[in-house]
Amino acid sequence: MAIWFFVCAIGFLLLIPLHFLSVEHRKLQRRYGKKRGVKIGRVLGAFSGWMELVFLLGFWISPQHRFAIPIFSGFSVPISFVNYSIPVLHLVIALPLLLIGGWIAVRGVRAMSSEVGFGAVETHSKPSKIVTSGPYAVVRHPQYLGADLAQIGGSILFSASYSLLFTPVYVMCNYLISWKEEKELARELGKKYKNYQKKVPMFMPRFWKR
Repeated sequence: MAIWFFVCAIGFLLLIPLHFLSVEHRKLQRRYGKKRGVKIGRVLGAFSGWMELVFLLGFWISPQHRFAIPIFSGFSVPISFVNYSIPVLHLVIALPLLLIGGWIAVRGVRAMSSEVGFGAVETHSKPSKIVTSGPYAVVRHPQYLGADLAQIGGSILFSASYSLLFTPVYVMCNYLISWKEEKELARELGKKYKNYQKKVPMFMPRFWKR
């Protein structure tokens, strides 16, 4: 029953080394030459990024044990074309998480693309500057924060028990990916990026001023 969920989970984990390699600009350029190295990084970045999204959706909709929060569990919203009913409480909890997560991620993409171009967002191109506008003024990785919130929201919306249990692993993987990206950014952008790291938190916004 759960085979497709585990296929998605294993596929997601196998993408992490590709994601790591896609941001190692200097290593790729030394090995394959400047132009070819940049192209390989772009291909790896685009492939790993889009497949991570595909597997995220797979976590939610793949066949698995479905759960229901035992409060108002008798009230549900039927979705006829997939023969599935969403408990109303799940809908109330999940929609804000999905909307907020999606909003944060989209704002992050827009801020990045407006300052350094859309290619840097999707293909992990070599950075030319530090983006500090929009959500990047609040957290250093708004897209991964949005993805984490969406993972929780999607798991609850689809009552996907295995997906919800996988959430700590998913969050940890996004943390490792963020750590790797920052390691490369610090090498390439130096002290400026390290100062940005000191001022802006990685994932959790600061609701107080120092």
